[in-house]
Amino acid sequence: MKKTMLLGALMLVAAAGYAQESRQDASVSVMGVFAPQVNGNAVQLNATNTAGVLASYRYMLTPHSALELNYSYAQNSYAFRTSFLPNGRVAARQQEITGAYIYNFRSIKNFNPFLEAGVGGMIFTPIRNTGTNLFDTKQNTNVGALFGGGVAYELSPSFDIRAEYRGFVVKAPDFGLTNFKTNRYEVISLPAVGVAYHF
Repeated sequence: MKKTMLLGALMLVAAAGYAQESRQDASVSVMGVFAPQVNGNAVQLNATNTAGVLASYRYMLTPHSALELNYSYAQNSYAFRTSFLPNGRVAARQQEITGAYIYNFRSIKNFNPFLEAGVGGMIFTPIRNTGTNLFDTKQNTNVGALFGGGVAYELSPSFDIRAEYRGFVVKAPDFGLTNFKTNRYEVISLPAVGVAYHF
């Protein structure tokens, strides 16, 4: 009986210790989307600045290393300018699906700085509405690289506020229109601020 009680007590202590060690978190953030002007092949491409939503799941491998999965969604408008068409417009959905490695630095009080790098895809899907005057468009799925860094401020063992700069290097979309291929890469800036829940 004493052995059973001792074993039960040890299991409770181990379970409590495991429960306190949060190895996973999920976060939701508001992000900005800022794309530069792209010029190439006598085509100029401008995208509107907009806001979107970012959802992330992070799994801690060690106290300093983690793996992260990201999904983001935004809508914006792309303006193509060429010698034969000075005002071609495509309204589009922009979706990101990426995986990244996270390196966490040593905490400074409640501040936890980190860096991230990864790969994934950016999906550009045209929307048929009044913001579009090019109707032969097709969805682009372009593979690119994610990089960035930020800081998490710990509110409690379960919650933190996360602010980060994220950049995504990707080929500029052409929406399947040969005359609008810039054949250039761009860095889309995706700064984000949100809340993470640790479990």
